[in-house]
Amino acid sequence: MDEVIQTDAALNPGNSGGALADSSGRVVGVNTAVAGIGVGLAVPINDTTRRIITTLAHGRVRRAWLGIVGAQMPLPPAMVTKIGRRSGLHIAHVMAQSPAARSGLRIGDIVVSVAGEPVASTTSLQHAMVEGAIGRRLEITVWRSGALVDVIAVPRELTDG
Repeated sequence: MDEVIQTDAALNPGNSGGALADSSGRVVGVNTAVAGIGVGLAVPINDTTRRIITTLAHGRVRRAWLGIVGAQMPLPPAMVTKIGRRSGLHIAHVMAQSPAARSGLRIGDIVVSVAGEPVASTTSLQHAMVEGAIGRRLEITVWRSGALVDVIAVPRELTDG
């Protein structure tokens, strides 16, 4: 898990999910998981959690899906010089008939931005795959064969089936 708060609040399996407050009584996180004896983890209250809380008021959180599997990868020196970032998301698999496949994304491409926002890891891509991206044309910039290439993908809603 990224961006968590370690706490000594008493958490036990089945009772997580409560508010984590600071000494002034401000809610700073939502207790999420037991990490060991006397150690719990909480998700911090930030823009992402505020957006999720607002969305939950409407019943559920919807996520966008592209259909790729990837991992963070260092960028070639020429690319680092060109865009000023050291890593991107290397595409290891593109699911057949997925939005990524339809857009022309390929195994071996390195995603460097989505909708103009930098992508350096799976986490940064997940931040772009929010409800507002479902059904919306997204420009995805990849490093392919020594050049920057733009493709347009239209993410679908992530479902169980």
